[in-house]
Amino acid sequence: MAVDYLVIVVYLAGMLAMGWWGMRRAKSKSEFLVAGRRLGPAMYSGTMAAIVLGGASTIGGVGLGYQYGLSGAWMVFTIGLGLLALSVFFSARIARLKVYTVSEMLDLRYGGRAGVISGLVMWAYTLMLAVTSTIAYATIFDVLFDMNRTLAIVLGGSIVVAYSTLGGMWSITLTDMVQFVVKTIGVLLLLLPIAVVKAGGFAEMKAHLPTEYFDPLGIGGETIFTYVLIYTFGMLIGQDIWQRVFTARSDRTARWGGTVAGTYCLAYAVAGAVIGTAAKVLYPNLASADDAFATIVKDELPMGVRGLVLAAALAAVMSTSSGALIACATVANNDIWSRLRGIVRPEGEQHDEVKGNRAFILLMGLAVIATAIALNDVVQALTVAYNLLVGGLLVPILGGLLWKRGTAQGALASVAVGGLAVIGLMATYGILANEPVYYGLLASLAAYVVVSLATRPTDAAVLAAWRERLAGRGAEPENASETVSEQVPAAQ
Repeated sequence: MAVDYLVIVVYLAGMLAMGWWGMRRAKSKSEFLVAGRRLGPAMYSGTMAAIVLGGASTIGGVGLGYQYGLSGAWMVFTIGLGLLALSVFFSARIARLKVYTVSEMLDLRYGGRAGVISGLVMWAYTLMLAVTSTIAYATIFDVLFDMNRTLAIVLGGSIVVAYSTLGGMWSITLTDMVQFVVKTIGVLLLLLPIAVVKAGGFAEMKAHLPTEYFDPLGIGGETIFTYVLIYTFGMLIGQDIWQRVFTARSDRTARWGGTVAGTYCLAYAVAGAVIGTAAKVLYPNLASADDAFATIVKDELPMGVRGLVLAAALAAVMSTSSGALIACATVANNDIWSRLRGIVRPEGEQHDEVKGNRAFILLMGLAVIATAIALNDVVQALTVAYNLLVGGLLVPILGGLLWKRGTAQGALASVAVGGLAVIGLMATYGILANEPVYYGLLASLAAYVVVSLATRPTDAAVLAAWRERLAGRGAEPENASETVSEQVPAAQ
């Protein structure tokens, strides 16, 4: 394993070096949080694919393939579909808004009164996403070094926190681009063909496994529908995804670069399912389906290649973790703390935005590591976060983009009713049940439409300012500490 260890150590050292390089580039709020909005198509595509394809998509995707066969691709496939939908239908408008968070978009659209509660929901979602990605380090480091779980979380989490804190989005962008290349080589170009060959080819796989393993819908229609609701729609509204859209150099880059990344996700989904199916032939009696990835890598790959593929898994986890971490810190600072700061800070007092955002990444990173160490059932925690995100925020966000009659009161009612419905239904049906997100969405939609129609339309000046920003004619605030909510009264 010495060569494999060397590959991993060099990879981790490279991540830290890129964090140091990014620190030299991040001199303003825009540079630190959204890479100066300057990414071209190639880098944008690679980094977008990297953030959405994390440990769940890699280790979990192979595990679903082991359990269900080719239909195990559906979870990652719906992620790709969501990214395609976001890129084709919404990314250009989102990029032209020149904001930093989803809540700022809601403030701009509804008149500066709808973003507070959405910021809290989005913060909880991004925090749990970062926590679950951080916990995945334990699995990988256990395979590599037979390391204690807590030590593995601290080691992996510290590396991500370090390079994210140093250079912000510039560091994360560069590391994600490297991680995208490592994942492509490790999973698609090495592990996929080797796994199929070791299993005897597709003919041998079909001979050894039940026919349902090769049924595209074998995982079940209800499961696929739930994946669409949670992951496809989740891709449309997550702060971690939107913050990458904000890095695009132009709306054309956001549209076409995201389309390429979404198509890559579809291929990655099929690859993971095929690898898992091959692992089922080779190891039919594993204790856990999630062990399939580590087992086939450890037992079937040659020295050096094994280290590269494990680095690919580590890359997948790190890219999602760092993206979720900066999203969590951005929401905490810009949507929650900045509102409190606006109350207590004297008018006109100067504030170092880069230093402040760097401090929040460090603070949130420490919170993520501590929570990851303390938490055991991460699946339930992430399910709660996704249910609240989709059940509470999907309708007011998409409604704001698509329906001009939507009002601030309707948006607030939608978030409150949808969120409370999800929480109540999870208490009734269970956290992992499908009903909470189904009925929570319906309740959120009903509240949004009824309350919006029952209240006065959004002020014409607010809508005019919104249309200007959607068209790309609204200038980004010169003062980095200026928020969207502060701009709306001026527009009135």
